[in-house]
Amino acid sequence: MNITHVGIIGAGQMGSGIAQVCAAAGLTVTLVDVSDVALERGLASIAAGLDRLVKKGTLSADDKSAAQTRIRVRADYEGLKDVDLVVEAATENLELKLKILKQLSGTVSPQAVIASNTSSISITQLAAVVTGPPRFIGIHFFNPVPLMGLVEVIRGLQTSEETAARAQAFANKLGKTPVLVRNSPGFVVNRILCPMINEAILVFQEGLATAEDIDSGMKLGCNHPIGPLALADLIGLDTLLAIMPVFSEGFGDPKYRPAPLLKEMVSAGYLGRKTRRGSYSYE
Repeated sequence: MNITHVGIIGAGQMGSGIAQVCAAAGLTVTLVDVSDVALERGLASIAAGLDRLVKKGTLSADDKSAAQTRIRVRADYEGLKDVDLVVEAATENLELKLKILKQLSGTVSPQAVIASNTSSISITQLAAVVTGPPRFIGIHFFNPVPLMGLVEVIRGLQTSEETAARAQAFANKLGKTPVLVRNSPGFVVNRILCPMINEAILVFQEGLATAEDIDSGMKLGCNHPIGPLALADLIGLDTLLAIMPVFSEGFGDPKYRPAPLLKEMVSAGYLGRKTRRGSYSYE
């Protein structure tokens, strides 16, 4: 089945980014959030993202306007009845995702693919609450969505071959490169990345070097485009803190325990760029 209409649950940073790339690729988008304020903020973020592409010369002003007209917003799930694929892009919280997916599976058509943008939670576990588990899959976009070329397509134990093929075709249509991976805590990229960032926070906590020097070391010594502490601020320290216990519990290995400084910064509300304070200050 050709995918022409995509539903997205959550108008935050990830949801609005997914909506932007879908609309720019010519797809009709229904963006859902419980708050009108969140929807307005999401639309503003999409407009700003499209404006940046126009300024860079990678998108025409006419194409920007056309993309914006393809986006509908709703504060309920009723607008999702005719979607071909829906992506849950809510906060990285198991109970919230389970609640959303239960509601979704009773609203969308039986033929629609249901996906989660989770960065660490078990796709097999999430699929268990969906009506028609073979149509459920993980489609993990990376932040910032309009700029990052990778999409992890994660098959749960129940996911069908057809669903996996449709998810990969969807990613290709958006101009992304899909990699097909098996369900496991953190999947592939975050399984490698998050422990590295956690270790960088431990190094910072121990006072071995400044945040700037830690990041410079990884950029100049390992050819990383961004240092791990700056990347943590971009991702959100609360998101990182939500991911690490998933690893710790999933593998039963203490090496995945979150750094004490990470927990302390989150408790203080220092979540990174979104609160203008993390390992760095953005005031």
